[in-house]
Amino acid sequence: MNMNVMPLPHAICACPCCGSAIDFSDIQNGSVQCSNVTCRCACKQSFPVIDGRPALVDFSNSVIDRDGLIASAGTGYMVRPGSLRLWLFSVMFGRHESAIYAANELPTRLRKPGSQRPRLLVIGGGTIGNGMQSIYSSGVFDIVAFDIYASPNVQLIADAHSLPFIDGSFDAVWVQAVLEHVLEPERAVAEIHRVLRPQGLVYAGTPFMQQVHEGAYDFTRFTALGHRWLFRRFECIASGAEGGPSVVLLWAIKYFFAGLFRNFKFGRVAELSMFWLRYFDKLMPQSWIVDGASGVWFLGMRSDQTVGPKQIIKQYRGAQ
Repeated sequence: MNMNVMPLPHAICACPCCGSAIDFSDIQNGSVQCSNVTCRCACKQSFPVIDGRPALVDFSNSVIDRDGLIASAGTGYMVRPGSLRLWLFSVMFGRHESAIYAANELPTRLRKPGSQRPRLLVIGGGTIGNGMQSIYSSGVFDIVAFDIYASPNVQLIADAHSLPFIDGSFDAVWVQAVLEHVLEPERAVAEIHRVLRPQGLVYAGTPFMQQVHEGAYDFTRFTALGHRWLFRRFECIASGAEGGPSVVLLWAIKYFFAGLFRNFKFGRVAELSMFWLRYFDKLMPQSWIVDGASGVWFLGMRSDQTVGPKQIIKQYRGAQ
């Protein structure tokens, strides 16, 4: 396990089906169980432990297949990018400046007196997100991370639709390049709101104009306003676009050549050879970037107030 990720705190874990406490007493034998004997997960369906990580998933209401997860030993449904591919990605698309900004803001806003550290939940933390490396190296946070597959960076396997944690158990949530991969983003964001403490913070980075990636597990895209509406129960600290029309063009070049030659390797070569196109984004005003962005981002604070439909329309900052 990543040395910067703390052991899973059992006290904050909850059954994803009914919210009851999880019994970890049998974890060494390969399973954990809901403590509520009336829960449909208890006895009839215990939760498997994959490579030492409990899979706290309501499998009956998830795209994650229990038998497939066990059979694959938690490796997931696709090959994850290695360090070389991640480096090439950073060359082509640059660093995610919004994530770097959020990674600097969170410690400043959440730093606690004394030795107590704020607790951060990383959703989709199997791979450390572009721009958030300082979060892991700073030692400021107690990090709890999960994904739908086993990884050295996570303590458990879970589904964002039903977060297996008690209410108000985190000071901040980081959800980067994840919400396009969930069937019901509003439900996932409602869960984020639930597990955050009052005035807890969330950072979300989500695609707008990108082609399908991760195959059948890619469902949704958001404009800047659509993303803000998704987080309407949060007060906005900052938001914007990540990657403008030039980055969108690089995505299109990759998929054009991949489709033309029926091979994604050709697409990647073409994309890499044209990486310099992304610098043209620096010549464009933000209003034009927002309307043609590759992705959008949001940094907000948990609120008891909800942004209304008329308010959301007034927040448009595009060029049209």
